[in-house]
Amino acid sequence: MNLKHDDLEALFKPFAEKMSQEGLNPLVVAAFRYYFGRLVDGDTGKISGADIVPLEPGEIADVEKLSGLEQAGRKAFEKTVIIKLNGGLGTSMALSGAKSLLEIEGSLTFLDIIVKRILSLRERLGTRLPLIFMNSFNTEAQTLDALSSYPGLSVENIPLTFLQHKFPKVLQEGLKPAIWPADPALEWNPPGHGDLYTALVTSGMLRILLDRGIRYAFVSNVDNLGGVIDEAILGYFAKNEFPFMMEVADRTPADSKGGHLARLKSGRLTLREIAQCPEDERQAFQNIRVFQYFNTNNIWVNLPALQPLLEANNNLIPLSMIRNPKTLDPRDDTSPPVYQLETAMGSAISVFDNGTAVRVPRNRFLPVKKSQDLLALWSDAYVLTDDYRIILNPKRDLGPPIVELDSRFYKGIDQLQARFSHGAPSLSACRSLTIRGDVAFGRNITIENEVVIANHSDRQVLIPNGTRIEKDMVFE
Repeated sequence: MNLKHDDLEALFKPFAEKMSQEGLNPLVVAAFRYYFGRLVDGDTGKISGADIVPLEPGEIADVEKLSGLEQAGRKAFEKTVIIKLNGGLGTSMALSGAKSLLEIEGSLTFLDIIVKRILSLRERLGTRLPLIFMNSFNTEAQTLDALSSYPGLSVENIPLTFLQHKFPKVLQEGLKPAIWPADPALEWNPPGHGDLYTALVTSGMLRILLDRGIRYAFVSNVDNLGGVIDEAILGYFAKNEFPFMMEVADRTPADSKGGHLARLKSGRLTLREIAQCPEDERQAFQNIRVFQYFNTNNIWVNLPALQPLLEANNNLIPLSMIRNPKTLDPRDDTSPPVYQLETAMGSAISVFDNGTAVRVPRNRFLPVKKSQDLLALWSDAYVLTDDYRIILNPKRDLGPPIVELDSRFYKGIDQLQARFSHGAPSLSACRSLTIRGDVAFGRNITIENEVVIANHSDRQVLIPNGTRIEKDMVFE
């Protein structure tokens, strides 16, 4: 648009008033103004393939080839905090509550497993190891209520939670604040997990952690049960005093749409999300042989290095902008088109001097994004260890099972539970399971090898109790 300063101020004024009326911190207003200004200037947030270079094998360290770092990691535990990103409601699975309260193993939720894992580590290593959650306004109350069951979790008066912020949605036509009287909450969007750095400042959490002698923060998604703290990785991070480190894993076809690591022409590493890829480059973006590493969103931050970076930028780290086009009401395609301005915390890798990445095994990435991921975890393909880690069944040598469920009948948790009312089938010897159509399952079902179950009829099919399925099944 190339507007003059006065024009930008006129456009921004109603946003500033809206955010002020909502009681948002002035630093959040300033952060939104920064990204809004880039939007007005015509910044699409796109990163072209012409501006980056794919990484070659060997350009980053491979944690499996590092040795002798466990002791350094154990020494660093006393200076480490674990931060879990816990803002999601699980809308992709038709949940209305905090996703972290979804039951994963028996009656244990994501949150239970994470907390019990930390308590187990504290007991084994004799360390404080604080655990905190970055919540959204939607998850804060439920999370605090659930955490009340663990009265000994907080250490040294470090709060268990802090809040991420929210940004106003921007109407694509006229770049004005979105207004939706039917549901005013829809006028706002989460600013992405890049908000972590601003939220650490506005909540006072960064100051608290530094005052308690905490140097290293391990940050991961609450729904990634592979994102557990690792002594060797912590040892590598602490010994080298990196300011920032991203864990990446080898891309597979299942990760072709995930954010990948590349190198800017300046030499710095960068993260490119699919929303930042130009439309005519999508095929190249998804080429896993070219862009070989994807971001697990397991991030390590050196807090004493973060502090001066924030101070040098008025407490605002200039991250790559993600301009996310949506409809104002995501359930109503006829509602006005809007932009959601977001950032990814991993994009800070290109902001820190000497920001780096480390290649980790695939088992450190075990996300639950859809109901099909949940079914795999419910099955015997995975087990819960005594120290509260979810791992592949040691009896299994096939890698993670690939499960694909028909979204018409299995997308929501209620739909999934109704069709597997007697529990998940045995998948310990299953390489892949694909279900098309409406199929329900009885008790003690065993599925082996690579199986497709297709119901082409307009009625639900029930797989009888005790059935062993070793080949495709088709119902007409």
